[in-house]
Amino acid sequence: MRTLVAAVLLITSSAAIADEVDDAHKLAITGRDAYWSCLAREYPRDTNKTMSDQEFTSLIASVCPSERQNFRVSLIDFLALQFPKEDADAHLATANRAIELAQKDIVTAFVRRRAAVK
Repeated sequence: MRTLVAAVLLITSSAAIADEVDDAHKLAITGRDAYWSCLAREYPRDTNKTMSDQEFTSLIASVCPSERQNFRVSLIDFLALQFPKEDADAHLATANRAIELAQKDIVTAFVRRRAAVK
């Protein structure tokens, strides 16, 4: 009987952990999408048309602070659940890299658009 109870508890806790990871993943995706949407709103502004590539890069690095932080935190939370044995610094580095790549994609689009107009 004790073995059966232990097995049921193990299965129940495994399902709860899977649900927690799934919820964390959804939050990370939502955070990513909100950050991308915010960056995308900055891209077409008329004031950006006269900016140099360096000015736009600096702008993108500074905009959307709450969305950026929400994405960072939600991604770190997901990574901590998905890979609990990994060091917290590794999760932070991964989240920061994801943010850098999002910024780089927007800047790359800006630079290409400017080059096409010239």
